[in-house]
Amino acid sequence: MAENAEPLSITAEACANIAFIKYWGNRGVGLNLPLNVSISMNLESCVSRTTAAPLSDAADDEFILNGRPAEGDAARRVSGFLDRIRETTGRREKVRVSSENNFPFGCGIASSASGFAALARAATSLFGLNADETELSRVARLGSGSAARSVMGGFVELLPGETHADAFARQLAPASAWPGLRDLVVVVSSEEKAAASLSGHSLAATSEMLPGRLSAVPARADRVRRAVADRDLTSLGEAAELDALSMHAVMMTSRPALPYWKPGTLAVMEAVRDLRRGGTEAYFTIDAGPNVHVLVEEENLSRAARVMTDELGFRTIASKAGPGARIVESSP
Repeated sequence: MAENAEPLSITAEACANIAFIKYWGNRGVGLNLPLNVSISMNLESCVSRTTAAPLSDAADDEFILNGRPAEGDAARRVSGFLDRIRETTGRREKVRVSSENNFPFGCGIASSASGFAALARAATSLFGLNADETELSRVARLGSGSAARSVMGGFVELLPGETHADAFARQLAPASAWPGLRDLVVVVSSEEKAAASLSGHSLAATSEMLPGRLSAVPARADRVRRAVADRDLTSLGEAAELDALSMHAVMMTSRPALPYWKPGTLAVMEAVRDLRRGGTEAYFTIDAGPNVHVLVEEENLSRAARVMTDELGFRTIASKAGPGARIVESSP
């Protein structure tokens, strides 16, 4: 690229993440300020690749998702996110955003997290905003709360905060800190879920279960932090299972209720318990959707995958801890 030349496009990649301690429910409106702390691991095998390019004399942004023009709420959400960056930078040009995922999107495998983390990295660079990872996590959070955690690599914590400045992500440990941990995504359904997480967060406060969940999260989060530091799968898995069940109890008792599970979800949960009863250490966790993540050490991955694929008939995606959001291409 010529010196001082403006880039015509920036391409960034970011990983989806799996939350061991879940984020569900926002404080206030518009800033995606989480009600509670959350902790996750980036998934190396689940990646969004997003390109941002300026549009000359265009009246609106364009959003291409997996090769198809996106309209409606998805397009408005991306444009609203870009508007916030334009307000910060003083830039006015519209942008063409092209994003592709190598995993099913919109079905509870954190495609919004990886997509907005990649877009935050690409768009801030395109508009000349020099943001470190902490600030970039704040920016990404405006698109999707969980995207803040995908900005940084490895094991990441999102602090809730009561203001925009206070709600940011920080790395607990790099991806190399636990090389043997594996997450096996069991794809029960790749259909786009009817209730998006963004709308579901606003319903959390209607559940009578929410106060109990919020009071229990800090102790579970402490347990997860220690488990990551000690590479303690038993402690991590027990806390992750309990937290997933707690979050889904809130979802199922909100008004209206959000029952994301399908029969296959329950079958996978029971298969994980059967693995443990048979001496194979494995634990489940479930984000806002029907698909199940199975946490195992590397030596037990093939056994767990065979059960999910051969016995239950589901597609699986195996992943270790992955990197943070990064620019992979810049075109002059």
